Amino acid sequence: MFTGIIEQQGKIEKIESEGTNQHFWISSPLAENLKVDQSVAHNGVCLTVVEIIGNTYRVTAIQETLHRSNLNHITENDIINLERCTPAYGRFDGHIVQGHVDDTAICKSIKNQNGSWLFSFRINNQENTSLIVEKGSICVNGISLTVADIKDNIFSVAIIPYTFEHTNFKYLHESSIVNIEYDIVGKYISKIMHTYFQPKQNV
Repeated sequence: MFTGIIEQQGKIEKIESEGTNQHFWISSPLAENLKVDQSVAHNGVCLTVVEIIGNTYRVTAIQETLHRSNLNHITENDIINLERCTPAYGRFDGHIVQGHVDDTAICKSIKNQNGSWLFSFRINNQENTSLIVEKGSICVNGISLTVADIKDNIFSVAIIPYTFEHTNFKYLHESSIVNIEYDIVGKYISKIMHTYFQPKQNV
């Protein structure tokens, strides 16, 4: 489990294909503190560390993960956001993040507001708009953020200078694809409402 507070950024050093899987070699200051079998969120995707060499480590993404996330669009030298799993004694500075990407979104606009930035994204699956609540929590590329506005299938988030400088938001541009994880509380409520309150069919 994660909280959406990015610890470090990592650089994709090499991508190797094996069948339908892709192996990512990532260099990061975090590498020296990692161990094999540890879970790390990569742009919000929970992946297992399988090998460590110096300041570089390797993770593997299977076909389902590549299909669900923007890892299929990652190339060598790209910068990704990293967060280690949250210890039981840790603080919840963000919100509950599972590291299970629900959807992707495309960046539609970036507005410099002279002190902050307003990023707007169009989600891929319009049916998921009910899971986005104004002033609620959403995870974008592994970052815990507050929804500033939502209209149809486009939502916006306001980015402060610290977040802009310490995450890969500074590398985003219009048409960039990002990972989205919706608030787990909203997903459970939506599931319960759909299961128990939908009209019953006559047999």
